Amino acid sequence: MPPAEPWLGSFQELVAETGAAGEEFCSRLLRWLDLSPADPPRFFARLAELAAGERLAAGLVPTTFYWLLAGEQVVGYASLRHKLTAKLRLEGGHIGYLVRPRARGRGYGKRLLELLLPAARAAGIERALLTCNISNVASARVIQANGGVLQDEVYAPSSGRFVQRYWIDLRAA
Repeated sequence: MPPAEPWLGSFQELVAETGAAGEEFCSRLLRWLDLSPADPPRFFARLAELAAGERLAAGLVPTTFYWLLAGEQVVGYASLRHKLTAKLRLEGGHIGYLVRPRARGRGYGKRLLELLLPAARAAGIERALLTCNISNVASARVIQANGGVLQDEVYAPSSGRFVQRYWIDLRAA
């Protein structure tokens, strides 16, 4: 579902939980995108700008965010990037997702990606590129469970990691 104010506090807990687990990606992403959950009106206005492709810093593309709820808790989020840059073709792809640490291993990642693929198709994406760190076996399984076909494994200089690049064909679905 699109982010909404009733679950903003739960999203902030997700950000804190990932940080406490030593995962800084979520908080770095929020800073890079100029998203501050501490200021709800500004947060939701900025999400709308990102989705519309407005006020994009260099390297950013139009991006729509989604939250996955379990009851009243945000257990994961996903970002749908509407087009690719050279950097996103190497690492990042069309879709990124994260499941909060204490909710992992319960199928939420698989469900989150499954729910996002129709949105990617609706955005005009015929083949979705997804990437994951080569060591992230759980993420690779999520991608494969949703039809991902491994293209290759490459070194991404920007992160200093080896990543796997998968394609999901959305034309037949």
